[in-house]
Amino acid sequence: MSSVIDILTAHKSERSFTDRPIDDAILDRLVASAYRAPTSVNSQQVSLVITRNAEARGKISAIAGGQPWIAKAPLFITFVLDMHKSQQAMAAIDKEQIAQQSIESVVSGATDVGIALGAVMTAARAEGLGIVPIGGIRRDPQAMIELLHLPELTFPVVGLALGYVDEPAHQKPRLPLSTFRHEERYSTEGLKENIAAYNQEMVQHWQNIGRQDGESWSESVSGYYQNIYFPHVLSALLKQGFGNEK
Repeated sequence: MSSVIDILTAHKSERSFTDRPIDDAILDRLVASAYRAPTSVNSQQVSLVITRNAEARGKISAIAGGQPWIAKAPLFITFVLDMHKSQQAMAAIDKEQIAQQSIESVVSGATDVGIALGAVMTAARAEGLGIVPIGGIRRDPQAMIELLHLPELTFPVVGLALGYVDEPAHQKPRLPLSTFRHEERYSTEGLKENIAAYNQEMVQHWQNIGRQDGESWSESVSGYYQNIYFPHVLSALLKQGFGNEK
């Protein structure tokens, strides 16, 4: 069995899955790994929605912009920022929840969702599964909200496609560790040079695996970040009862 560190450092986002179903006992262990993950002030502001139905996975694939691996993978998990539960808990003792009016609630909740996501990804790979996290569900969050029947004060932050791998992916190179690890203070020394070298490394990586259309990192990230590429997130958050003015 691989160690936890081996699993984490060997991460690859897999996008090719077989039709082999995931056993219920394995799924229960994956859910348990997120269920016991820490949450801010024990708020337990995370919920998971499990989607196994093929038609529903097809709809999620379309919502996420037509990512075929979502429909192909036998299992999809949506990680939900959930302040509905805490609202109900407070209402039970005649208290009013107002924390959702602040941007901090979204930051805190998304952090807790990320912790749960990391736990499930690690557990899934320990079980011999491949995974790919899907931020594309935020492309049309209102459609996800309606599909999953999410109540007020909840929001679908990210999804995860899981299954047994068909054609394994290649692990991508990363920026130099010096751009990631900072001692005592953030350092920008050598960043431009490191990015230039990494751009060349990424192009070479794509060529090595037969992708002649592969872009540099600068080009790739520009394809997303020169636009507001999920412009409906704020309106959906506001409609669900979250605020952004405090």
